Amino acid sequence: MEQFFLVIAALACPIGMGLMMWFMMRGGSKQPATPDQERELASLRAQIDSLRPATTGDVSSPRAPRPGTDPLA
Repeated sequence: MEQFFLVIAALACPIGMGLMMWFMMRGGSKQPATPDQERELASLRAQIDSLRPATTGDVSSPRAPRPGTDPLA
């Protein structure tokens, strides 16, 4: 009988985790975005598009030193 409880206790965690993942994947009722959210999303996407060319520049350019390191070394 003691082994039965040990097995149940050992299986409770993975089974509970699996159930939580399954419920999360099912999702709830997704509400459509409001016009304000759509405008904000469009603005953020425009910001990302404007920043993207700046990050694809010359790879050989020096990088900023990491905090805690000597920038002259």
